[in-house]
Amino acid sequence: MIKNIMKNLSNLPGWRTNRKIVVIESDDWGTIRMSSKEAFNSLLKKGYPVDQCPYNKHDALESNQDLEMLFDVLNSVKGNDGNPVILTANNIVANPDFEKIKKSNFNEYHFEPFTETLKHYPEHDRVMDLYREGINNKLIMPQFHGREHLNVTLWMKALQRKSEDEMLAFDLGIFSSKVAQKYGYQNEYMDTFDFKKLKELEFQEKAIIEGLKLFKHIWNFDSESFIAPCYIWHSQLEKVLKENGVKYIQGLINQFEPREGDSWSYSKKYHYQGQKNSLGQRYLIRNAFFEPTINPRFDWESDCLKRIDLAFKFRKPAIVSSHRLNYMGYLNPKNRSENLLKLKFKPK
Repeated sequence: MIKNIMKNLSNLPGWRTNRKIVVIESDDWGTIRMSSKEAFNSLLKKGYPVDQCPYNKHDALESNQDLEMLFDVLNSVKGNDGNPVILTANNIVANPDFEKIKKSNFNEYHFEPFTETLKHYPEHDRVMDLYREGINNKLIMPQFHGREHLNVTLWMKALQRKSEDEMLAFDLGIFSSKVAQKYGYQNEYMDTFDFKKLKELEFQEKAIIEGLKLFKHIWNFDSESFIAPCYIWHSQLEKVLKENGVKYIQGLINQFEPREGDSWSYSKKYHYQGQKNSLGQRYLIRNAFFEPTINPRFDWESDCLKRIDLAFKFRKPAIVSSHRLNYMGYLNPKNRSENLLKLKFKPK
């Protein structure tokens, strides 16, 4: 009952349209997660519960076959206008340069474009050609998700104190092998724009400027929208996003804004569909979800269709959240094949 009320409330305020619009927003494209099946098995053998985390178990840098199979499904589903489905691929444009960081004795952070990261992986040599083909065929449209999907400040501090967990993960080419609970930190270094000290915003602003510049260099166009990793960001960052061409901010109803202090705490800011901030940017709010890898026992197809129908009844666009891990098969091909069938699901 409460869930149904919340679903209705999320569609009440804000922009309306008589058009039946479905948008698929998909995060994490370009970032590393688990580097290989060998790395996964090594961590599992050492007692790290990586098999209990769907991201560590299934998510990895997108491969040639991942994109090929996804595009086949997107191209097979047409709207009333006869055009195929377009997936908004929210792109992380860089990853840590592990070799340079190690050469600096962990005193300096270095990053590399994700196009360079692709060269370190064995089944990824055609990824950028496939991306360009997908863009030309209007199957996929990259947008900005961040320079890295990584809290650089916290990760580097862990490496500098030679934290055993993080050093082991580092040697396997990943951020973290498990949640760093011993330091009261729950997000496994994925929360790019979280902080404890307000002064860290200066570093984050620089990363946004560099990231958007790199985004344009890679794709040859500017990103008009942005989605913060883990839905955590300080509103002050919206100004630098605006100054660098970002008109729309993707997210959930709630924005988690970091508060300065010794413990992890956030202010929740409520947003609604099409809401304008003081800078004139609009918030795009996700009101449907298709995340079968997160919970394989849940009926995501039916729930997503119900949420889309509800959005239409309130004359709202249906903005579907569906992360990259649902379509990745580089580590586990079955994950990809099963979820692509669900994505193509047609009700009787």
